[in-house]
Amino acid sequence: MNVSLAKDLSVYQLVMGVQAPPKPLSLSPATLLSLVRAQIDLLIEQQIAATLWVKLPPEKIWQSELARYQSSIGGSSLIYTCQINESGKEGDGKAGEENTPSSSYHVPVYLPPESQLRRENFLMVLSPQFCSLILAHRPLKKRKNQTSGKVNTNKNQPLLIITTVEGRVIQQVLHGIQQAISNDKPLGVYAPELSPIPTSFICPAVPQATLMNQLLAKQLLRQDEINRQIITVRTTKLQQQNQEFYNKEQLKDEYLNNVCQELRIPLTHMKTALSLLNSPNLKPPQRQRYLQMLNTQCDHQNSLITGLLELVQLERNLDGTTLESVRLSDIVPGVVSTYQPLAQEKGIMLAYTIPTELPSVWCVSGGLRQIVINLLHNSIKFTPNGGQAWVRARTQGDYVQLEFRDTGIGIAENEIPKIFDRFYRVRTSSTEDYGGAGLGLTIVQQLLLRCGGSISVKSKLSEGSTFTVQLASVNNIPRAIAIENEL
Repeated sequence: MNVSLAKDLSVYQLVMGVQAPPKPLSLSPATLLSLVRAQIDLLIEQQIAATLWVKLPPEKIWQSELARYQSSIGGSSLIYTCQINESGKEGDGKAGEENTPSSSYHVPVYLPPESQLRRENFLMVLSPQFCSLILAHRPLKKRKNQTSGKVNTNKNQPLLIITTVEGRVIQQVLHGIQQAISNDKPLGVYAPELSPIPTSFICPAVPQATLMNQLLAKQLLRQDEINRQIITVRTTKLQQQNQEFYNKEQLKDEYLNNVCQELRIPLTHMKTALSLLNSPNLKPPQRQRYLQMLNTQCDHQNSLITGLLELVQLERNLDGTTLESVRLSDIVPGVVSTYQPLAQEKGIMLAYTIPTELPSVWCVSGGLRQIVINLLHNSIKFTPNGGQAWVRARTQGDYVQLEFRDTGIGIAENEIPKIFDRFYRVRTSSTEDYGGAGLGLTIVQQLLLRCGGSISVKSKLSEGSTFTVQLASVNNIPRAIAIENEL
């Protein structure tokens, strides 16, 4: 039997249309679930074979209650489950069946997509011993969008819930459903012989007092169970938040400890040099060496403090920065020309290849220049006199790759995963002090993470290194939108 209901049917309006209707209460979905479970508990305990009219959320936690009742009562019950017919074909037997118990005693009732019952859920129990109705209505809360002028609905509102055992109210709902059934009959014609609700059925005016006492007790038990579950979930969430806070504090402490250690090292060297300079037997070459040590360590200290300030400012401002469209040909040549004098001083051949037809890329405002400066600076710093360094760019699918390659000292394979850590400096076998704060690559990585880019490294000791930066091109519109949404 195919059953469908008219789109203008509203159980909530039927209930509110009776004289002295029950007062709806603003409650949570969790309370609605506790009421439904208590109702099913009573029906199972008393083995009440009833006809159920149901419209509940499709999630398993709700539908399992119907399955629990059916498996306990069996064939003596009949369940009419209202479900939206998304296909638009009345009684096609497909819409929503995967979310309902499958049984010959289960009858789907199809609702048109624009049905008023979309915003309602209910469980109506019909039996000679006991009748009840649990109804939840989500009212429309109209809120006009100032920019688009469209009216939006707020899905986070509490439900208006009505629960009643009054026969007069339930009888009114029954009559309304009978009138709304369009069971393959001519429009506007009511055919009682086709109705799944017997016209002779009369709800008892008031249930037995024993049943009501038992129902009340079960409602209290189920509500207490729901409350305990909510408390457990909230406690778990609070514990997770506390653990995250503790982890952040641990990272902060570790970070501060590293900062203090890094600041202490050059200060120790400077203090040593100053104490040695006070020696009365100090020869001029030694004095010159200690003065040079002081100068080097002061530069190191200054580099460290500058790098720290840049990193702190970057991490503080990243969330508020926006992505911009940048052309590599507008940035890279200028940075390379700035480093040409330093490269010439070391006898390093420095060149670049940036095709002008390359598409623009997405990057943090001002970030691309900083990325190029940091990576190019490292290439020249770690390349011995007479070496070579290149900067090249090319397209790779929806991305643009920017490659920094040099013939420098290289990086040991076991050190490559560490080079992006704060304050990490590559260890070398030479006695040369390359200086630096160990923050340049950390800053590069942070900038790339913000704009959805990436960086990879290939290197061999004494053969050089290749750093490859990958940035989304502006032609990759879906990726660009995804980046903005993620951030």
